[in-house]
Amino acid sequence: MSLSLENLAIRKSDGEVLFSNCNFSIQPGEIVTLMGPSGCGKSTLLDAVAGHLSNEFAYTGQVMLNGQSIDALEPHEREVGILFQDDLLFPHLNVWENLAFALPNEVKGKDRKAQALTALGAIMLTPLAHHFPEQLSGGQRARISLTRMLLAKPKVALLDEPFSKLDQALRSQFRDWVVEQLRDANIPTLMVTHDKDDIPVNSRVYTWPWENNEDA
Repeated sequence: MSLSLENLAIRKSDGEVLFSNCNFSIQPGEIVTLMGPSGCGKSTLLDAVAGHLSNEFAYTGQVMLNGQSIDALEPHEREVGILFQDDLLFPHLNVWENLAFALPNEVKGKDRKAQALTALGAIMLTPLAHHFPEQLSGGQRARISLTRMLLAKPKVALLDEPFSKLDQALRSQFRDWVVEQLRDANIPTLMVTHDKDDIPVNSRVYTWPWENNEDA
């Protein structure tokens, strides 16, 4: 699956243009980074791709997945995974239940717990299976959050400054792990950030303003 933005423009309801003529494609297993200051529309662009754009904004242009427009699809139909600054784990569910919640509906009964525990083993956090989010460290929560997103089998991954709340010692290690996991999943990934250290090595990055950024 590839993700393409074609002539994407986002405007506020008062007519103010956040950006226009945004053009690029992301191939399977590729991570593309958009850099820009706070308030330039980075997170709003991710909302447009995921189908969560609020009534305060409107966009023109097309969001294409594997050559097909997904603009008319509801968010749950787009199969887009999102990793935010906050992990958004469900506080009333323990770790394995949080992971099982993300599994596709066709996974039934005991298989849901089994697959959740297998995923925990893969990230070496099996002892935390029955812990609740409030009992976890920031790094543990971050790893579980990404794993939960990937268990849902998204066709596209969106990263909204996912490393910004981690301490410096953990940030670099977690960043490398996230890049490895996303490339192994072989899905197109779009990340927005204002920190150049977040950019994966040897990957494409577009800096604000993004207008007329077209793939070579």
